[in-house]
Amino acid sequence: MQFDLREIGSATMILFAVIDILGAIPVLIDLENRIGDIKEMKVTLVSGAIMLVFLFLGQSILSLIGLDIRSFALAGAIVIFFLGLEMVLGFKINKDDSSTAASIVPVAFPLIAGTGTLTTLLSIRAEYHIENIISGILINLVFVYLVIRNIKHLSKLLGPGGIEILRKVFGITLLAISIKLFTANLGTLH
Repeated sequence: MQFDLREIGSATMILFAVIDILGAIPVLIDLENRIGDIKEMKVTLVSGAIMLVFLFLGQSILSLIGLDIRSFALAGAIVIFFLGLEMVLGFKINKDDSSTAASIVPVAFPLIAGTGTLTTLLSIRAEYHIENIISGILINLVFVYLVIRNIKHLSKLLGPGGIEILRKVFGITLLAISIKLFTANLGTLH
């Protein structure tokens, strides 16, 4: 095992930016108003299970269809780039609307453990040790739990302006991460 605080910090921040639980506060409030209390523990556990399964089996699935992790990392870098653009410029490329179903599962997937998160997990797997990524996932799951548990309080505390500023900051972070992932993996392709 090679626990590395720098890698744990990087993996945590990358996943934090992609999951964007703070940016999801308005969606979570809307869901809570329509379906009642969101069960934060259930959402956290389901999200974590999805992320961990994909972290371990995602590469096997790729191998089965003839792709390598570096190619997927490049594709992931492009997806992360567009997620960052969405956050910075304030437009929506992905038209997926997770607030239409009235159950917990749409919160865990695709809102928290969505395509951006899953792509990011495989992309950073090409860069970081698995135990550091798992640590990053666990740290983010604690944060997801705390945010969902305190959703109404956080909404009042941050206000619309504060939430928008956080989205922009994390969007720029995602853009920088995507460029780093892209350049790091581009030269490794044959």
